Amino acid sequence: MTGGPLSTSIVETYELLSPQLKTAARYMLDRPGDVALLSMREQARRAGVPAATMTRLAKRLGLEGYDEVRALYAGAVRAGTLGFAGKAEAQVEVQSLRGERALAADMALSLSRQIARLAEPESLERLAGAANHLHAARRVYCLGLRSCHAAAWHFHYMLSLLGNKTVMLDDAGGTGLDAIRDAGPDDVLLAASVEPYARATIEAVRYAAAGGVPVVALTDSEVSPLASLSVATILVATESPSFFHTMTPLLAVAEILAALVAGNGGQDALAALERTEAQLSAFGVHLTRRTSPERP
Repeated sequence: MTGGPLSTSIVETYELLSPQLKTAARYMLDRPGDVALLSMREQARRAGVPAATMTRLAKRLGLEGYDEVRALYAGAVRAGTLGFAGKAEAQVEVQSLRGERALAADMALSLSRQIARLAEPESLERLAGAANHLHAARRVYCLGLRSCHAAAWHFHYMLSLLGNKTVMLDDAGGTGLDAIRDAGPDDVLLAASVEPYARATIEAVRYAAAGGVPVVALTDSEVSPLASLSVATILVATESPSFFHTMTPLLAVAEILAALVAGNGGQDALAALERTEAQLSAFGVHLTRRTSPERP
């Protein structure tokens, strides 16, 4: 996710801001294209704060007023440093729905742009760094609740085909988080959560981090509650033309990370996969194409 010109300053001061200023700051962090293209009042309306809050935030960041903020972001758009994604998000945001086919097309295009963002240099650097932490770990504890469950489970499932490196912290019977008590500094907790953040996920991450367990976070913002607790953070987009937020980029990140970790396993991973395939075949888990008998 490409940030705006003030992203670093916002992240550094975020915890010192008032709740209302935090709301405005989060909007600026997550929607740099809007900051460049929309009026201050429209941005304030979408962020859910008074227009005066945007001005106060600008001054808190060392600028004279919000016009300077917009000028910085507009310059970034002209220079191309916000990237295509930043401009595309603003376009999708303001586009009115034109029926079912148009909404489906908007969603498909938005998803393709969000997935493409994962191939940008900054995202690739984060993915590679996170994969190194996961590969080096003795065990990877996987946690994702509610809408984030599918991504955590998919990562766990893919690597379970190569052995018992992963532990899924599921919530069956209310005991799902119990296994984290066995994690230590040689392990990693892979935690996925996006706004609105699941309380149990944040509490589990705090518990693990306090015990010296490194955390790899899959989340939606530099100021997410997970980001400050992690040794590696991968940012995923969740905005969508639909009134549901999207989980597709999060699922894609989980799949990429699992593939990178598996690839780092080399010949050991290949041997483990062969054993898995032999077992699945012995139990007839998957349908196989059978040759039809010849007709007389």
